[in-house]
Amino acid sequence: MILTVTLNPAVDKTYTSGELITGHVNRMRSVVSLAGGKGVNVTKVLRQYDFPVCATGFLGGYAGNFIENDLQGRKVACHFIRVDGETRSNMNILADNGYVTEILEPGPEVKEEQFKQFLMQYDNLLSFCELVVLSGSIARGLPEDVYALLIEKARIKGIKTLLDTSGESLRAGIKAKPYLIKPNLKELEYIVGHKLPNREAVIEAALSIHKEGIAHVLVSMGKKGLLNITSGGYVYFAKAGGVQALNTVGCGDCVVAAYAMSIVKRESKEDSIKRAVAISAANATSLRSADIPLDIAQEFMETIAVEKLR
Repeated sequence: MILTVTLNPAVDKTYTSGELITGHVNRMRSVVSLAGGKGVNVTKVLRQYDFPVCATGFLGGYAGNFIENDLQGRKVACHFIRVDGETRSNMNILADNGYVTEILEPGPEVKEEQFKQFLMQYDNLLSFCELVVLSGSIARGLPEDVYALLIEKARIKGIKTLLDTSGESLRAGIKAKPYLIKPNLKELEYIVGHKLPNREAVIEAALSIHKEGIAHVLVSMGKKGLLNITSGGYVYFAKAGGVQALNTVGCGDCVVAAYAMSIVKRESKEDSIKRAVAISAANATSLRSADIPLDIAQEFMETIAVEKLR
């Protein structure tokens, strides 16, 4: 069983439009509403590949019901804590001129008693899981170091953790030494405190974090590919070619989900990064985030080459 933690889930709404003009009425051509939030996206990908998943976090209101019903329909074991207020909605507007606009709501506030309930729930769920995925922003009312706390609790029980977040939550989480982190380029620059102008600079920055005791530092660079700095300071790189990208929302979550699969299956480092890039690239070809065209993912899997840079 893989445990996914989503502290600030969302209903992800993807709109298509000819053009988005600020200060004017904008009529959308289409809209798709999906259960989302980074951890929820990881959960959805894992279930498409038939991995047993238990999901926890916080949900509220009708939007929370929508997300839980979606996951239960995928046969996910749901153990969310209910909160006051409404789970947030995120809007992703794809315009024909190539611009992508994201509008992200803050989400409801978690009260102290609800946080205590969650921690008790989390401790119980750890007894049934072999891997924990911690993804996304944290809800209002939670401490910045909440991921560090959850990583420590998992370590006590000998369970590996995968962390995908940003800002101070990522900085604090790194100090707790999760097994794997997956910053994108901007998040890595935030952590090291300076710009990373080329791939060599990215590698050096990721290596510095790896040396602090994190087994895998994945750096997602969009269409420029994926780096994995791993045990012994080895560096692997892979990218997919010929991707007709329609929507990149959820691509990073696909990378995390793929690595969770590979860790459970004990796949080689080469197969792990190849699978992650293939699933992420396939996700980009669909307007439905984290709804993977499995045949396209398999096609990418067969064509992606892996480079061992160091």
